Amino acid sequence: MMDEETRYEAVSSRDARFDGEFFFAVRTTGIYCRPSCPAVTPKRKNVTFFPSAAAAQGHGFRACRRCRPDAVPGSAEWNVRADVVGRAMRLIGDGVVDREGVPGLAGRLGYSARQVQRQLTSELGAGPVALARAQRAHTARLLLQTTSLPITEIAFASGFASVRQFNDTIRGIYARTPSALRAESGTGAGPRTAVSAGVPLRLAHRGPYAAREVFDLLAAEALPQVEEVTGAPGARTYRRTLRLPYGSAIAAVDEESPGRWLQARIHLTDLRDLTTAVQRLRRLFDLDADPYAVAERLGPDPLLGPLVAARPGLRSPGAAEPEEFAVRAVAGQQEAARLAEAYGTPLERPCGGLTRLFPEPAALTGHPVVGSLATALADRAVRLDPGAERDEAEHALLAVPHVTAETAALVRMRALGDPDVAVHPRADREAWRPWRSYAGRYLDRTAASPDPSIESYA
Repeated sequence: MMDEETRYEAVSSRDARFDGEFFFAVRTTGIYCRPSCPAVTPKRKNVTFFPSAAAAQGHGFRACRRCRPDAVPGSAEWNVRADVVGRAMRLIGDGVVDREGVPGLAGRLGYSARQVQRQLTSELGAGPVALARAQRAHTARLLLQTTSLPITEIAFASGFASVRQFNDTIRGIYARTPSALRAESGTGAGPRTAVSAGVPLRLAHRGPYAAREVFDLLAAEALPQVEEVTGAPGARTYRRTLRLPYGSAIAAVDEESPGRWLQARIHLTDLRDLTTAVQRLRRLFDLDADPYAVAERLGPDPLLGPLVAARPGLRSPGAAEPEEFAVRAVAGQQEAARLAEAYGTPLERPCGGLTRLFPEPAALTGHPVVGSLATALADRAVRLDPGAERDEAEHALLAVPHVTAETAALVRMRALGDPDVAVHPRADREAWRPWRSYAGRYLDRTAASPDPSIESYA
């Protein structure tokens, strides 16, 4: 935990490592910023710190035009933590509050709505409604400045219940009307596009990002008709289909990065799925990780130190579709391809090599290998959604026929995004906690080492 003086030092040095970890607001201007904001550093007496953008907004502060604090990477703490607050933050990011309300969020967590409200407010200075509101505002700004959609459509696509609520929120957070926000120049968002061209995105990440290793892994795992990686190394594009709450999507992410983000595009059949689709991509590409904390823990180790130095910013990729990943982990690559061909849902508009959505668990319950797992997923005896309790999910997986301990651990690491799973046989060391998933990636020869004695586990 950082004290306020340490936070102020981070602000004074414009330290981007802490973007998303906390926010600061300036009482004399009424504006809140990310720590790396390039504006003149305010006097310490005028600065107030907040654990979330929603908390700053709740105290009446407006988002800074220069540093765009609403567009920072998410806090890496929510990936590490397995408690109710961490699980709640992952669910809110996935759009559960917009779709199911606070009672739905609380039900998924196994707590009362009052308990969830109290714990989130205590730690983040804002409850689930305020946190979801901040997320809706960010989605709205993105659509306003990157698409030519009518403002009324943007309001509902962002998750707002009414145009009036949308207008009031945009004015409160950005101190301008939606039309004025759209008309802004010099935002770096580029020209607005028709929605048929897909929503262009900048997926922010913290610190260095070892894109080559992530794209190598995704290329090796790519499932025909569902995923594909095109282009030459260094300039590849990963594309895949997504099954989402309101419809489907095709997402594309580029390997070549112009800055502290990855370029992406998402073609949606229903714009209400934008927030969920973005969060799925962020988990897949491990964009909310803290590579500085990983390097600080693993770098001094005699075995890992040279590997960490050689591959700064190595990520532990997650899964865009957790249930799909679990089925594929049990079935194996060749059988998963047959499942996609036989049971996958055809896209209404195929795009290149992408023609299908991976089948839902309910369609696979009669399969001789993955049927038991599919049944457990369809009946929710095994939960792999962003708010799943990781220990419970792993124990439930181990009770399913054909799921080995190694497979359950791999699903925990990838589908549930656990950063501390010792999947690699040499990664089970207490000194490497809570980053054993990353230690395994460094030990994986496909990610970091030319040593043939170090075998790949992915």
